[in-house]
Amino acid sequence: MTTTNLLFSQEQITNVLETALLTTSGPLSLNELNKLFEGKVDNKTLQAALIFLDKKWHDSGIELVAVAGGWRFQSKPEMQVFLDRLDPQKPPRYSRAVMETLAVIAYRQPVTRGDIEEIRGVAVSTPIIRTLELRGWIETIGQRDTPGRPYLYATTQHFLDDLNLQSLEQLPSLESFKSLEEPADNPLDHTAIEGTQLT
Repeated sequence: MTTTNLLFSQEQITNVLETALLTTSGPLSLNELNKLFEGKVDNKTLQAALIFLDKKWHDSGIELVAVAGGWRFQSKPEMQVFLDRLDPQKPPRYSRAVMETLAVIAYRQPVTRGDIEEIRGVAVSTPIIRTLELRGWIETIGQRDTPGRPYLYATTQHFLDDLNLQSLEQLPSLESFKSLEEPADNPLDHTAIEGTQLT
């Protein structure tokens, strides 16, 4: 432990991290967690405290997970059936067209609307793109340097957070699926989306 870390005991560091992670609505990055201590605790010490918290909560109904946006506490999947009784509303269901479009963007990004239409074989309507943008799963990251300057779409950090992923590399490989033509083969189907801890 460095001399700056001596300003805080390991117990204090752990308690502060635990409190922050349990009371904030979204994931917190190491940089954000470091702000809790005005930059006076190094990342190695913070990571050690996070590992301790992970073990501390291991046998409970919630877990500490690392996603693209940082660290957060969330309920374990097996607890969801009980939590749903408090709020029986079902999460929104998305059409096959929306999910196929999202899958194409996730696996082929960055892509234009024309790219998506070529892969899917059908036109992509503006409402489909708008639905994914409003959900925070995709964003425009630029324009392709071709006639018409079409917009380029890619997935967002929020998309990764919603699927409990730290990076796109954690998406299942396309070789695991036969084709996007069959709804059941879509790697980003309704079940996968609805089973996440959506924020």
